Amino acid sequence: MSGFVENFIRRITLTMVFFERGMVLQRLGRVLSVTPSQNIVVKLDKAPKMGAAVIDEKLKVVGKIFDIIGPVSSPYAVIKPLVKDPEKLANKQLYISPSRR
Repeated sequence: MSGFVENFIRRITLTMVFFERGMVLQRLGRVLSVTPSQNIVVKLDKAPKMGAAVIDEKLKVVGKIFDIIGPVSSPYAVIKPLVKDPEKLANKQLYISPSRR
């Protein structure tokens, strides 16, 4: 199966799972790096609320938003990880669940 088709299927599956659970999924952004202090830096698609729980594509909570940095036109989030090995999240897409339907 091509990478495009796999990504499409994963997105549809995530959407269905979240709507089943009464949750709304919001894309946070892509992980750019992990700092020496093990914080995760994400290039944001849209600025979220501080303290929001961050989840991965497997619906696992991977951290909480600790800080928003950079210019308003191109913000970045600093995430305090709740996982043992945050380096495994490099270049992965992360999400938040900001509200319930």
